[in-house]
Amino acid sequence: MEKRSILHMLDPMPNNSPFDVNMALDAGFDVLMPYSNVKLDSVYGLTQDAIFSRGPAGVKRTGLFIGGRDLGLAMDMLNTSRQAMVPPFEISVFADPSGAFTTAAALVACVEKELHKHHGKTLKDCTALVFGGTGPVGIATGVIASLAGAQTALVDHLSIDTAADVAKAYNRRFAATLTGACARSEAEKIQLLNSADIVFCTAKAGIQVLSAAALKETTRLKVAGDVNAVPPLGIEGIKLNDSGAALLHAVNAPGAVGVGALAVGNVKYQLQHAMLRLMLETEQPLYLDFRAAFAKARGIV
Repeated sequence: MEKRSILHMLDPMPNNSPFDVNMALDAGFDVLMPYSNVKLDSVYGLTQDAIFSRGPAGVKRTGLFIGGRDLGLAMDMLNTSRQAMVPPFEISVFADPSGAFTTAAALVACVEKELHKHHGKTLKDCTALVFGGTGPVGIATGVIASLAGAQTALVDHLSIDTAADVAKAYNRRFAATLTGACARSEAEKIQLLNSADIVFCTAKAGIQVLSAAALKETTRLKVAGDVNAVPPLGIEGIKLNDSGAALLHAVNAPGAVGVGALAVGNVKYQLQHAMLRLMLETEQPLYLDFRAAFAKARGIV
């Protein structure tokens, strides 16, 4: 009789994400075991408890999912769990804190597709801004875009120092080339837009980041992507389901197009489902983070 599949869900926060629980169950895991308030120094022991109790056949039906909100901590937890493996007792591990890795991967892949389709360019040809760039999705988006070759700035709405510090921290961690920027006013946003080919909007839900007036001033913008599905949307004029539709208010930027939150969300949903299914179907253990997510997202779009 085949052993049931088990996903151990480690989260440093007080609660595991219901979204992730739903996704894991729908992906086909039989048993979900959430753990909250997990400390980094507990991960090694928890991992070994998970691998030594099922035998070589059982470990193929066992996985670890790492949540939380801190991207750096999630990667540290993934690396610690990997160090705890003792082949052939080795299971797959998937880190996706706050859904940031899969959301960011879907966003960058969708924008990359429209950039090539409408402008014949790649990320390496472009300068990108990430508004809301110091939050989890913004940081992940910036790292992915930077590693794919775009000159990428994380934009904070209050402090250049905050943006610069976050950029430096993740450059050290992932060998990215992020810079920091600040946009506290409409004038500062317009100034930044004048040098941008791509805009990623990853700010908090219900906050409009770029107005019609700001978009009318841009002459260089090629693609803008927004993950905010709560009115008012992050970029004025982009509709939820837009996938390469003309960017309504960017009248002085020929060919500029937008990608809406539901278009990104559809890819994110498919992506997270596919990553979870990989854990169930693989014969060899996988260690899945934003890099694996972006590679998979490119295939989906």
